[in-house]
Amino acid sequence: MKRATGIMAVLFFALLAGIAPAQEKINISIGTGGTGGVYYPLGGGMANVLSKYVPGMQATAEVTGGSVANLQLIGTGKSEVGLSMVDAALDALRGEDKFKSGKIPIRTLMVLYPNRKHVVTIEGTGIKKMADLKGKRVSTGSPGSATEVMAFRVIEAAGLDKDKDMKRERLGVAESVNAVKDGKIDAFFWVGGIPTAAITDLGATPGVKIQMIDHAEVVDAMNRKYGPLYVQDVIPAKSYPGQDAPNHVATVWNILIVHENMKDQVAYNIVKTMFDRKADLVNVHKEAMNFDYKYQTNNHSPIPYHPGAIKYFAEKGIKLK
Repeated sequence: MKRATGIMAVLFFALLAGIAPAQEKINISIGTGGTGGVYYPLGGGMANVLSKYVPGMQATAEVTGGSVANLQLIGTGKSEVGLSMVDAALDALRGEDKFKSGKIPIRTLMVLYPNRKHVVTIEGTGIKKMADLKGKRVSTGSPGSATEVMAFRVIEAAGLDKDKDMKRERLGVAESVNAVKDGKIDAFFWVGGIPTAAITDLGATPGVKIQMIDHAEVVDAMNRKYGPLYVQDVIPAKSYPGQDAPNHVATVWNILIVHENMKDQVAYNIVKTMFDRKADLVNVHKEAMNFDYKYQTNNHSPIPYHPGAIKYFAEKGIKLK
C-alpha cells in the first residue's frame, strides 16, 4: 500500500512538472563597438546585469564596428540590442546615407549619454585648428562606424573636403592612437564618452603632449543640413592626461536600440533593469551616470520608442511616443 502511494505521489509531481510552464530562455546579443571605446565596456556591463537579474535571459556583448554595424546587425537579426548614435539611427530608420539599400525598422529603448566628438592630435604636428588638417594624414574612424559618419559631417561643415584635403585612414580609436604614437598619422576623429580609454592612454604616454582641436563652431552648419541632431558642448579640461584647456566640440546623443519586433515584455524588462541596476553600470563606466529619466524625450531621440519602453516610462510619469 505504501509503495503504491509512493508511486502515485511520484506520478503526481511528475504531472505537475509536466504542466508547469517552463522558464522562457532568451538569448540577447548586444552590439557595442571597438575595445578602445566606451560602447564595449558599457555594453559588457549591460550584458552582465541582464544575465544576472532578468530570469531566463542570457546576454552577451559583441565587439563591432560601432553604431552603423550595430544597426545593420539588428536589421539582419544577428543582434537583438545595439548602442547607437542618434544621427546614424535616424539614417537607418529613413534608409539614408549608409542605409540606402533599405530602411531598418528600429525603436528606441532609452537615451543613454552624450557622445562627444574628439578631434585629437599631439604637439609637433602643426595642427592647432580644423583648417590645419589640410594636407595631413587623418583617421576618420573605422568603416561602418558612426565616428566616420559624424567625422565626414564635421569636416564638411568646416569647409574641408574629406577626400581631397587630407590623406584619410579608416581606423578605430585604439588603432588610431597606436598610429599616432608610431608617427603614421597626424590626427584622428573619434566620437565617444569621456574618458575614452584609448585617448587616456595616448595622453599618458611619456614624451607625448595631447592636443584636442576645437570645432564647436561647425554645429550650426551641421544642423542646417542634417536637422537638429547636434549641440555645442565641452570636454572639460583635465578629462585626459595633458589636456590643459576645455575642448569645445560637437555632441550627439547615444541611444539603446532594438528591432520593432522585439516582444514588449522583453523590452520592458531590459529598460527596467538598466535603471534598477544603474549603480552597477556606473561602476563599469561613469557615463552611466547620465542614464536619467529627464533625458527620455522624443527630442533627445527622434527614433520612436518601443511599446515596452513606453510602458515602463509611463509608470514613471513620462509620456512618450
